[in-house]
Amino acid sequence: MPRSRGQSALTTGRLFIGLMSGTSLDGADGVLVRLHAPGAAPSESGSAPTTAHAIKNVAQTPAIQVLATAALPMPAELRHEFLALNKSGADELHRAALASQALARLYADTVHALLDQAQQPATAVAAIGAHGQTVRHRPELGFTLQLNAPALLAELTGIDVVADFRSRDVAAGGQGAPLVPPFHAAMFASPAPRAILNLGGIGNLTLLKSGEPPRGFDTGPANVLLDLWCQRHTGQPYDKDGQWAATGQVQPGLLEHLLTEEPWLVLPPPKSTGRDLFNAAWLDERLQDYEGAARLAPQDVQATLQRFTARTVADALEATAPATHDVLVCGGGARNAGLMRELAICLQRPVQPTDSAGVPAQWVEAMAFAWLAQVFLDRIPAGVPEVTGARGPRVLGALYPA
Repeated sequence: MPRSRGQSALTTGRLFIGLMSGTSLDGADGVLVRLHAPGAAPSESGSAPTTAHAIKNVAQTPAIQVLATAALPMPAELRHEFLALNKSGADELHRAALASQALARLYADTVHALLDQAQQPATAVAAIGAHGQTVRHRPELGFTLQLNAPALLAELTGIDVVADFRSRDVAAGGQGAPLVPPFHAAMFASPAPRAILNLGGIGNLTLLKSGEPPRGFDTGPANVLLDLWCQRHTGQPYDKDGQWAATGQVQPGLLEHLLTEEPWLVLPPPKSTGRDLFNAAWLDERLQDYEGAARLAPQDVQATLQRFTARTVADALEATAPATHDVLVCGGGARNAGLMRELAICLQRPVQPTDSAGVPAQWVEAMAFAWLAQVFLDRIPAGVPEVTGARGPRVLGALYPA
């Protein structure tokens, strides 16, 4: 159980830290926020919460005060190790344990930067929500794996850590992803149907409609293939503002080949994905199968991959929520001006970063994990069956006391 400072489940105004290192592997984002409790989970009869009750609780608009933000780059050697650990290799259990410890130290440095910036002691923070680094995601086989060392993080920071948010939902038959739709519902509710698009390494949509539970699912690759191709041909970690893609031309034939040769793209929700599917081998195989690929300039492939990301989002939205009025974008892709232009072209509706709604796009996911730590302490189910396909709402996370 949480220590005394976390016991007062319905006390308002607690401090939480959210940490996120995503599929793009560019670094650790952290936020220190003041959150107000969204409500108790048990129903009036004291029985287990229903899906409707869980949604009512987790989707109440939270009052969030951001006290500090920090982004620390991921060391190149750790990034390379995580990429290698996405597939089987020699001595991978040993290497995974060391990588987990290195990530915990990066997270701890992020926490200390936040506390220093806000001039807050560790004892003022109720809990850290730490996602960890996904290296395998196979919900169809009953598991998902996020490398992390939450006990070490608790030791290094002196703060309770809530981690392992996905596996409880997977145990209940769900995808374990995406995790953030109930937080999106709390932050970005609108009278008109709205979508929230997170563009990390993988893209995911949250669909919001007044009076209904949020829906959500992964759409496919966002930055993962763009970054991979850019690194391979330019040596740069990513295509800043889509400037390199802008020197190329979208190849319609290759675009249709990418869209039609991947069965996952047309699967109905609930669904989730990751580097297990969309990786260098996937892209190389599709290019080898495409007649004329050898004659394409690398920047033409980059331009086509950028359009591919936008089309997968547009096709998914048209198939699931064609009445959507506007799309708010968060994650690293929201800072890619070229990708945002492609989204506006393909989506044919207003597309803006979440900054326009008062929440900086870079910090949305880290804020979500601070919030997920809060609802875990309050024992509110944050697993949404309408999103993940689980058998019912579940409390997500595991506690590592300091």
